[in-house]
Amino acid sequence: MAKLKRQRCLKSVGDPTDPQGLFVFMQRFIEVLEIKHYTDSTILNNERAIRDFIAWCDTRMLRRPTEITKAIIERYQRSLYLYRKPDGMPLSVYSLRFKVAPLIQWFKWLSKENYILYNPAADIDLPKQIHTLPKAVLSEKEAEQILQQPNTSKPLGIRDRAILELLYSTGIRRMEVVYLQLYDIDRARRVVQVRQGKGRKDRIIPIGERALYWILRYTNDIRPEYARRADSHHLFLSQYGEPINPAWLSSTVRRYIIKAGIKKSGSCHLFRHTMATLMLENGADVRYIQAMLGHEKLETTQIYTKVAIKTLKKVHAQAHPAQMNEQQGRRLQALLGNDEVDEEDDHADKNELH
Repeated sequence: MAKLKRQRCLKSVGDPTDPQGLFVFMQRFIEVLEIKHYTDSTILNNERAIRDFIAWCDTRMLRRPTEITKAIIERYQRSLYLYRKPDGMPLSVYSLRFKVAPLIQWFKWLSKENYILYNPAADIDLPKQIHTLPKAVLSEKEAEQILQQPNTSKPLGIRDRAILELLYSTGIRRMEVVYLQLYDIDRARRVVQVRQGKGRKDRIIPIGERALYWILRYTNDIRPEYARRADSHHLFLSQYGEPINPAWLSSTVRRYIIKAGIKKSGSCHLFRHTMATLMLENGADVRYIQAMLGHEKLETTQIYTKVAIKTLKKVHAQAHPAQMNEQQGRRLQALLGNDEVDEEDDHADKNELH
C-alpha cells in the first residue's frame, strides 16, 4: 500500500523497458532500501531525488549509468544551485543537500554491485550544512492563546484541543502524531510511546497532566463515535473515521495559530521548537530534551540553547550599566503592549526619556 501511494506522487521519467537504463537501476536501488527496512519517507525522498536527476539526464540524452561521469553530476549540482523557484528564491542549502545526497548513495551502490566500473559521485562534495536557529518560537502566553482556539463545545474541537496539547507537551513530530495508536498512551505511567519514529527508533516521552486530560476526554467520549472501522487503532481520527493525514494536521494547526492572531511561521514544528526552548529556559538539562525530541546527536539539540536566553537576559539586566529606571521600565512594558501606564507615570516617563 505504501509503495502504491509513493508511485502515485512521483513523476514518470526514464525508460522502464531498457534493462540497462537509469530507471531500472533506480528501481533496484529502491528495492534494496525497502529490504533494509528504511522508512517510507526516506525511500520516497531518495526516489524523488533520483527521479529528478533522471529527468534532467533525459533532456540531455543520457540514458544509462555508464554514461554518467563526475563532470555530469557536477553540472547537475550547478543547475540546482542556479535554479530559481517561482517566487524567485534559490533552493536552500538543505534542499541542495537533499537532492544530491541520494545520488551519492545510489552511485556508491551501483559501483559496489559492479554495475559500473567506477563511482562518478565518489568525490562529489555536498554543500556545507548550516545549522540555523529555529525561525520562530512561541512564548508561553502565545502557546496558551493557540490552545484556547478549538471550540471544545463540539466533538471535533475536543479532538483538536487534544492534538494541540499533545504537540505542546511532548514536542513530537507531525508524522509521529499521525501514526500514534490508542495503546501508545500509557495512562498509568503518564507517558507516550513513540514507535518507529525518525530513523525507525522507538522512544518514551512523559506527557503533562493537562495534555493527558484532553486526550482521555477525546478517547473516552469522542473517538468511539468516529471509530467506524473495527480494525483501526489510530489515536486521532478524521470526521469520517479514517486516520488523520499529515497535510490535514499541518493545515489545522496552522489555522489555529492564525486564528489566535500569532504572526509567526510554522505549524506542528513550531510547537516542537517551543517545547524544547521553554523547557531549557526553565532549567531542564539539554540531554533530557535530546531524549524527548529523539535526536541522535546532542549537537542537534544544543541549537535550542542559543534560543533559550532567559538566564542570559537576567544576567544582562543585572550587569549591564545602561539599564532603565523603574518608571522607564513600566513605560517600555506599555510600549510593548505588556502593561498599562497611567497618565502621571506616562508624563514622568516622557521627561525621563527626553
